[in-house]
Amino acid sequence: MRKTPLAGLIQAMFMWPTVALAQTAPAPATPASAPKADLETVVVTGIRASVRQALDAKEASNSMVEVIASEDIGKLPDTTIAETLARLPGLSSGLDRGNASQVIARGLGPRFIGATLNGRELASSEPGRAVRFEQFPSESISGATVYKTQSAELAEGGVATTIDLQTVSPLNFRERQASVKLDGLYYQLGGDIAGAKKTAPRLGGIYVDQFNNRTLGVAVAFSYQDQPSLQKNIKHWGFNEDHSGDLNGDGKIDKSPWGFGTDVKRGTDKRSSLLGKVEMKATPDLFITADAYFAKADIYEPGLQHWTGDVGNWDGWQKANYSNVDIRDGYVVGATVKDVGLTTNDYVWVQDNTTTAGGINAKLNAGDWKLEADLSTSQAKRNSQWRDVRQWANNSGTLTWSFTGNEVQTFTIGQDSGNPAAFSQPTLYVDTDGHIKDKLNAFALNGTTSLNAGDFKSLKLGARFSDREKRYHQTTWSVNPKSTVAPSAFETINVSGLAPFIALKDFEGTTAQVFGDDAFSAAGRPQTQWDLLAGWQVKERSSSAFAQADLDGDIAGLPYRGNLGLRLVHTSQTGAGMQSLNGAAPTATQGGTSYTEVLPSLNLIFGLDANQERQIRVGLARAMTRAPLDEMRGSRNLSIDTNPAMPISGSAGNPGLKPMLADQLDVAYQWYFAKSSLLSAGLFYKKLSRYIGITSDATTIDGRAANITRSVNGKGGNVSGIELVYQSPLPAPFNNFGIYSNYAYTHSNVKENMPSVNPFPIEGLMKHNGGLTLWYEKDGFEARLSANYHSEFVRNPTWTSGQLIVNGAETYVTLNLAKQLSPKLQLRLGIDNLTNQKAVYTSGNNPYQQEVTEFGRRFNVGLSYKL
Repeated sequence: MRKTPLAGLIQAMFMWPTVALAQTAPAPATPASAPKADLETVVVTGIRASVRQALDAKEASNSMVEVIASEDIGKLPDTTIAETLARLPGLSSGLDRGNASQVIARGLGPRFIGATLNGRELASSEPGRAVRFEQFPSESISGATVYKTQSAELAEGGVATTIDLQTVSPLNFRERQASVKLDGLYYQLGGDIAGAKKTAPRLGGIYVDQFNNRTLGVAVAFSYQDQPSLQKNIKHWGFNEDHSGDLNGDGKIDKSPWGFGTDVKRGTDKRSSLLGKVEMKATPDLFITADAYFAKADIYEPGLQHWTGDVGNWDGWQKANYSNVDIRDGYVVGATVKDVGLTTNDYVWVQDNTTTAGGINAKLNAGDWKLEADLSTSQAKRNSQWRDVRQWANNSGTLTWSFTGNEVQTFTIGQDSGNPAAFSQPTLYVDTDGHIKDKLNAFALNGTTSLNAGDFKSLKLGARFSDREKRYHQTTWSVNPKSTVAPSAFETINVSGLAPFIALKDFEGTTAQVFGDDAFSAAGRPQTQWDLLAGWQVKERSSSAFAQADLDGDIAGLPYRGNLGLRLVHTSQTGAGMQSLNGAAPTATQGGTSYTEVLPSLNLIFGLDANQERQIRVGLARAMTRAPLDEMRGSRNLSIDTNPAMPISGSAGNPGLKPMLADQLDVAYQWYFAKSSLLSAGLFYKKLSRYIGITSDATTIDGRAANITRSVNGKGGNVSGIELVYQSPLPAPFNNFGIYSNYAYTHSNVKENMPSVNPFPIEGLMKHNGGLTLWYEKDGFEARLSANYHSEFVRNPTWTSGQLIVNGAETYVTLNLAKQLSPKLQLRLGIDNLTNQKAVYTSGNNPYQQEVTEFGRRFNVGLSYKL
């Protein structure tokens, strides 16, 4: 065996540091450019070409990656990149408004996913760091690379994976390119909801051109979609676990439900985006790129709700009203109860999101060095408001229900729920008017030079500095009517399968008349105690430096390539907010910490034959994911006993949270057995430490013992799994067909801190997930049928941290057909959610406490024209 410098360096690099590095003052911070897969060198058309292009990029990468390549300019296979990402091996997504949104990877939830655009970290309109990928339409994105293993040049932040989205490079095209897409959308669920919008338009396009003898390139892309936001929902509010009573006389406490609700949305989700990009070969040695991306989402969701409760049977007081009781495992899952109230809600949810991202990148050849500088900024905003016109039934009624699990959710309301005269005069509740802003500025500098040192072929050095600030504030209020609302101002709304609702015929006009023109304005309104405590601000500065060597040689006659690197990260953070002591008026407070992490990485690819069709890939690294930004808030609500021996109690954020770490190993066998064909099997193992979860934390505040409910760094545990992939065009006589399939199994012993009995597994853990896509392409006709499955997993679908639920198993099926009518014109037909998959949430690890949401099937017919 030939001895190389590699073996000694590997041993030195992966002796994990056991002594904490000294914490220093905050250094400036930076977003570095992530490695970019060379995806734009070939213009492709058709399914087969895009599969081949993505596979070539995957095979050539020194890291373990998944690659998405566009079939043609402006022609990714789905409406947004989120839907495409959710089909990749080991990846999936939860649904939001019926769309794929935040990505889950390798059993880890959205907070473990790093997201970059052209290698630059993105700000987020979510409370934490997670990015909603549905904001990126197919027109703006030319491809994506999902990094499953770490390398030193990759910006830190994704323990599960880092997803880099790439926009088109105009100078990689030989000539002017342009295309336009126009679609008509139809939402089947709109037929079940009176007054709901069923149809909507979608328009998108891209233009690419070159000037000055191909030294200047420009690209402009746009999209607009007016998407109906429709759903039917039935929700169980949970059980009275501690103070219920004996209903069947057996001497045992029977846990009664608090109540139930129905929710119908009949709104719109208008999304638009604009991309501009300029590339310039200023000199033979200087290449400059400037780009800007803007996305906007305007959500206006009128909705209707029924709330029915009064069945919690507190300390047995309601026993005489109960009959026909169905008790299972100590829980009352069905009954008839007299004298139950009803609340009806006619509401509008308003949400405006904007995301901007842009920067300037310069690449310079300077002697033996290739230098790159990147200056970028990203900003995300979210303004939202819940407007609820709430009324109470004048008379009680008899409620009958059966909530036995497995999506069995039926209840009947005793009141005349569709009659406006059956309800009181309304009160307006604005809960809440919330505003979030995230701003991230960054600068990165790196240089690469060739080496002639045995197996070390090149050296790359770099640094990154970033400065991030995120803040949130809210206001809550209610308004009593200034005049009477006549029954004639309402209409009855019938919804298939649910009790009738009442709604204002003119929501905006009637609320302005009855509650005032300023009813929805927060101007001049005082914040409540809870509003003040809910606000926060987090600042984060980070700096990093890395060294990475590219490797190429052989070990024991076995050729290999790869990279070996080290990344050093230092971060300083501050969390501010308000604190209240024993209910007193809130006052300002803040805290913070700093930390330094050392992140080694090694990637090796061993070729098992002369053509390297068979490969063994090995990845070894330490990765980190920073704490969610909202959990780093300084806010706290404390109770202090007059007895100094008693501990302080309450709830709080935690500005002292450290990042979660993972020592991880990846091993994969890949066989590229023919063009566009791959058979692979991979194993991964992550040893997760400092896992962040919400618990009762024994700590010290101002020198006094305290038990505070907040997020803390815990012990962690292991996450491991296997990933299998098979993809290939089929042999003759079926050579116009192809298959893409994957399966992943994931296991983890990491537990959340809730519920206290039988706690949830780690958020995002899907034991099983996979997909199967069958495609056909011949004579200008294309067809895809895709089915993606995941087993149940824990997620947090709301803004409030710690509100964990179990998302049931789902199979999502889509069908896409296209026919080339001429060299420039294509006709398309698509069906999403072909099987009408519903979202089923189970709370508290209790199979009887379910929430079921139906989004319905979606159809689109469209034309694509290539200029």
